[in-house]
Amino acid sequence: MEFLETLYNEIVGFLGISQAWEIIKTGDFSSFRTFDGVKSLIYPIIPLLLLLELILGFIYKKPQTKVYKVNFLIYIFNRFVGRFIAIAMVTLCIGWFQPLAIFQTGPTWYWFIYAYIIWEFGHFIYHYLGHKVRLFWCLHATHHTPEDMNLSVTYAHFFLEAPYADTIRTTVCLLLGVEPAMLFLIMFIDGTYGAFIHVGENMVKDARFGFLNKIMLTPSHHRVHHARNPLYIDTNFCNLLNIWDRVFGTYQEEQPKIKPEYGITRKINSGNFIDVYFGEIIALGKDVISAPGIKNKLSYIFMPPGWSHTGEHKTSKIVRSQYLTSRST
Repeated sequence: MEFLETLYNEIVGFLGISQAWEIIKTGDFSSFRTFDGVKSLIYPIIPLLLLLELILGFIYKKPQTKVYKVNFLIYIFNRFVGRFIAIAMVTLCIGWFQPLAIFQTGPTWYWFIYAYIIWEFGHFIYHYLGHKVRLFWCLHATHHTPEDMNLSVTYAHFFLEAPYADTIRTTVCLLLGVEPAMLFLIMFIDGTYGAFIHVGENMVKDARFGFLNKIMLTPSHHRVHHARNPLYIDTNFCNLLNIWDRVFGTYQEEQPKIKPEYGITRKINSGNFIDVYFGEIIALGKDVISAPGIKNKLSYIFMPPGWSHTGEHKTSKIVRSQYLTSRST
């Protein structure tokens, strides 16, 4: 009975319906007009869409079962090893860095816009470093290993990535004056939309969303980000507002004639949990051990993925540059 109760609580927790269910049981539906009540209605959207997406996959005979299986194992593993680390890091950052803020924002609509732009800047920094520093890529690569795009990819993360990401994003926001209450609101919005942009073609075929594709980051943009095609690799690092991708030259729209090929460039067994979760760490360890001299060993850790002490570099910057050059000739 204890096992069944634990299983029930895990299912309810995954679906995110516990808070809404408690409100419904009280019969006080006015609670849904509060911020917490609205959150209780929004939390279940992504898990329920994921289940619908999986059902549609079976109907269309495109279930992507290998991806769902491995991402489910990652979700279960992370529930045990990294449940509260990210929350603890955010709390510590608030205590450390809020007193150092150059000024403080207020609870107004214009400060909210400012705060969201700053949050996206912090997100860009974390995400860019996650692709350009191999040590950080080891934390982020698990999210890029699925060879199909669907909502289960939302749960494919190495357990240390969230603390690393939230430390950078939170620190940037706090130092630039974003107050904690507004920060938590933005984190909620960002987390919900950040999950949705992984929606797969079984549910949304053309994810450009018309004119919205020009003014915000759509699932189409994020499909490009997850692609390993030379044109697409290491682009679209933002999450909702693509302003910083445009500023730093990493913006790329999906091309009708170039279908995204998902996954990472390293040959990988995407159905193997160990290879998906620890493969990049193992590969880095092998390179560090075999590299001659301390300088080369450290370079493998901090240089971009694809860097080689032999000079035969295959970094994303080189791969994309060579592709663009070949297109222009």
